[in-house]
Amino acid sequence: MELAAPLKERLEKEQTILAAFEESSARYPDRSALIFLGTRFSYRVLRDLIHRFAAACHELGVKPADRVLIYLPNSPQWVVAYLALQQIGAVPVPVSPIYTPYELLYLINHSRAKLVLCADTNFGYVKEVLLKTQLEGIIVTRLADLLPRWKRVFGKIFDKLIEGAVSRDGRVYFFTELLRKSSPKSPAIQLDPATSLAHILYTGGTTGFPKGVPHTHLELLSGIVGIREVYRHFVREGGETLIMPLPLFHMFSQDMVLALGFHLGNTVVVNPKPSTDAVLAAIQDYEGTLLAGVPSLYRQILESDRLEFYRLRSLRCCWSAGDTLPAEVAARWKERFGISVYQVYGSTETVCISVTPPAREPSPQGVGRLIPTRIAKVIDPETLGPLPVGEAGELLVSSDYSYAAGGYLDNPTETKETYIRLEGQPWCRTGDYVKLSADGEIQFIDRRPDLIKHKGYRVSASRVESALQDHPAVVSACVVGTPDPTAGERVKAFVILKEDARGVTAYDLSRHCRARLLPYEVPDYIEFRDMLPKSKVGKLLRREIRDEERRKAGR
Repeated sequence: MELAAPLKERLEKEQTILAAFEESSARYPDRSALIFLGTRFSYRVLRDLIHRFAAACHELGVKPADRVLIYLPNSPQWVVAYLALQQIGAVPVPVSPIYTPYELLYLINHSRAKLVLCADTNFGYVKEVLLKTQLEGIIVTRLADLLPRWKRVFGKIFDKLIEGAVSRDGRVYFFTELLRKSSPKSPAIQLDPATSLAHILYTGGTTGFPKGVPHTHLELLSGIVGIREVYRHFVREGGETLIMPLPLFHMFSQDMVLALGFHLGNTVVVNPKPSTDAVLAAIQDYEGTLLAGVPSLYRQILESDRLEFYRLRSLRCCWSAGDTLPAEVAARWKERFGISVYQVYGSTETVCISVTPPAREPSPQGVGRLIPTRIAKVIDPETLGPLPVGEAGELLVSSDYSYAAGGYLDNPTETKETYIRLEGQPWCRTGDYVKLSADGEIQFIDRRPDLIKHKGYRVSASRVESALQDHPAVVSACVVGTPDPTAGERVKAFVILKEDARGVTAYDLSRHCRARLLPYEVPDYIEFRDMLPKSKVGKLLRREIRDEERRKAGR
């Protein structure tokens, strides 16, 4: 793959995601880089905090390639730590702040973390596992630590800021104390951006524990720059405010915050635990122009009974990731706000694969076109042979900046299944069934495990779910294949109805599906539930439902 000269020059110039942030800081020092709970942090201030924390970590003995677990909700401290660790060549390991001690112990030991940065409310969990780890210390912060003093005082008075108990000992350090004692100048570290790790992210695993995905600086930057390139004439530099309600430890969040936020000198708004109202208020109060979310967020906004109370005229562009956006949600959003929701498609392993170009209207089941720093091919998953353009198969993704030693951290079994070499080129098997057009547009069909083999047909679970979610009484749906001795698998749907839905039966939903699906795609069974299992980042866990059905069948 030969990149366009300007794009290649940009990658070779920046080398790391931190370099573009530094450039924004020099160009827009007084512009708000981050807004958190109503407090603004300019690029000048945020840069100073990053340099101070980098120096503090260096003084604590953190060396290049050392791993540090970031066990925090969205906050300025998260951003500071993530970029500061990269400044000194260390490797941030961001994880979900709602992990329990059981999961936390695994993540600390598996990543070989030297330090943990945690919120005071999570300190008890870290303390509980400390003696079973190789940790050399714990850095503790309160979410309000970087807010003005009057906000901290009022937060305590009105019980808006929850604090946890922290015990002092020789291995416990406090974030604000480290900042006060450190130098505003961090040490200069030389690293090879093609081989040095920028971070390790964790994603779902088949063994019960998440898999660690290491990315080098150039590998991560190539995805970020690819997104920037697609939107460089559409997203204004130094003139946008991005509302980011999703957790920052997620790859999609980092893609958007860096590519369209910090790297363009724009403002990013984050909250520790945003609700639908918090998102709407942020758009109104800060005149948000850009919004990144998941399909469920867009549905919740559209169905909010308080939507009319907010002024949202400033919003001009939205992106969705994590799953395909139901067609009815996309249509309702366009009708209500007059703007489309663009798709971003990728994975933790691949960073970003494709986005909807700004000049195109998002198409149903379409997840955009390949970003210019990615190459892809569609193969037969059994033979690994290439398939003709337009034929459905499994998507493989690669780039010139793929990590040569790529794979999951200390997980050779799953690495062998996901990372392969064909004709000397490293490829990542996405496990997704897609169609790829001649101009690089990807039409998503389904996740490979979620294709249901019914009477010789392949039924797309997401297609059936989309049809069910078109029904006005349905909030959410999950479709899986249940074992059947004659059909191979039967199509079974699990449905959550709206609270005010009355008299809606399985027959009504079947009739609704028959009008929209092929006969063999219509669910054989429909079960109503109050809730469906979701991951810590809000993704529907079809696997849990599927495993439950197989246990019932004695499989």
